[in-house]
Amino acid sequence: MDQWLSDARAALAAASGTAPEKLQLDDEDVRTLLELARAAAHESGERTNAPLLCYLVGRAQNGARLDELAEAVLRSTS
Repeated sequence: MDQWLSDARAALAAASGTAPEKLQLDDEDVRTLLELARAAAHESGERTNAPLLCYLVGRAQNGARLDELAEAVLRSTS
């Protein structure tokens, strides 16, 4: 994780009272989120949908696995 993203994670952890470790992104998470962002931007034709979709996925996670949510979105939008 680059320094900028690491600093942002620390700020989010502090603001939300969440342990920084819970906000860790592994390589698979990064690939999944970037694939979701790519699909949102290219398939919808609106680049602004990429961060908005990633936000919605984060809000929906609530115990669900990221890969399962991504699969549901990609299946519904293709």
